[in-house]
Amino acid sequence: MSNSVGRLVVLVSGSGTNLQALLDAAVNPSYGARIVAVGADREGIEGLARAERASIPTFVERVKDHPSRQEWDETIARRIAVHEPDLVVCAGFMKILGAPTLDAFPVLNTHPALLPSFPGAHGVRDALAGGVRVTGCTVMLADAGVDTGPIVAQEAVRVFDGDDEERLHERIKTVEQGLLVDTVGRMVREGWTVTGRTVRIGN
Repeated sequence: MSNSVGRLVVLVSGSGTNLQALLDAAVNPSYGARIVAVGADREGIEGLARAERASIPTFVERVKDHPSRQEWDETIARRIAVHEPDLVVCAGFMKILGAPTLDAFPVLNTHPALLPSFPGAHGVRDALAGGVRVTGCTVMLADAGVDTGPIVAQEAVRVFDGDDEERLHERIKTVEQGLLVDTVGRMVREGWTVTGRTVRIGN
């Protein structure tokens, strides 16, 4: 896809620091994207407050408010579709999206490790336990698996002697924010193609 201004729906579950990085970038018209809505799977989080302060529409769909996970999948897909996004960005969104969303929209996600190494909920902890000297972050197109989608961009982060999970994760998050902002901007400005598991931005 390629539009003069890409429409983003951003999904959050917590503090929304990646969302804030995108909000800050989108202030510049040359960035090429604007956030048209922010969705969440829980209420009362700072990510929603950030959106509200920026006068961006928000919505919340809690899994427990639906009779089944399939019902939630279908409902959140409908809520996203109302805003006609060119790209859905999971910015610390802690739920796996189902086929109704993944089949309808390109969905971008991040992970605090260099996939395919150390997938799952404890990527930083697992990298430390594995004794690697370099880890990093990954931006990928989400699919039905856990951190298994085609990789769009990656950036390395060194592991230092004495690193614990919190210290390393903070360094990764700083790099991740910049990588996400850069990748989203390039995708909406230049378009992208997917061939097998290879994602190419631009023509």
